[in-house]
Amino acid sequence: MSEVIGRGGDLVPEVGDGAVPAPVPVEADDATYHWLRGRPRRCRLRGDGTAAQFARFVLVGGSSNIVYAMVFLLLRGQGSLLANVAGVALSTVLANELHRRLTFNAAERVDWLSAQWEAGGLALVGLALSTSALALVGVWFPSAPGVVQAILVVAVSALVGVFRFLALRGWVFSVAR
Repeated sequence: MSEVIGRGGDLVPEVGDGAVPAPVPVEADDATYHWLRGRPRRCRLRGDGTAAQFARFVLVGGSSNIVYAMVFLLLRGQGSLLANVAGVALSTVLANELHRRLTFNAAERVDWLSAQWEAGGLALVGLALSTSALALVGVWFPSAPGVVQAILVVAVSALVGVFRFLALRGWVFSVAR
C-alpha cells in the first residue's frame, strides 16, 4: 500500500478503485480553525491553548521590540527621551492590537479602545517596574557595568512579560468577558 500527502500535510494511505477515504475527525478547535484539520498538534500555533497563545505572545513581543528599536533609531537625533516615548507608544499600540487579533483571538470580544486602555496600562506598569529596577541599581551599585544593567532590565522585563501574559489572558482578553 502506498501513501500520499493528505489535505493537512500528513501522509495517508492511497485509496484505489475510486473509493472515498474516511473523513478526518473534527476536533473542537478545528471547527474554529478549519485549515488545521489533519495537522499534527505540534503545528497548531493558531490554537487557543496556553502554549500556542504564549508562543504567539513571544512572537508579537519580539516583533514589537523590533518596531521600538527602529523608531528609536530613526528619532534619536531628536533626543533620546522623544525617541523612547515615541518608540514605546507605537510599539505598545501595535503589540496590543496584535495580541487582541492574533495572540488571544479576541477581536470580536474586545474592542480596540478597551484593549489599548487595559493592555496599555499593563505595559506602563511593566515600563515603570523596569525603570525603577534600573534606577535602584544606579543608586545601590553606581559603578555597575552596563552589561549588569542590561541583564537586570532583561530579567525584569521577562518577569513582567510572564505576568503581563497571564493578565492579558485572564483579564483583558478573557473568553469570559
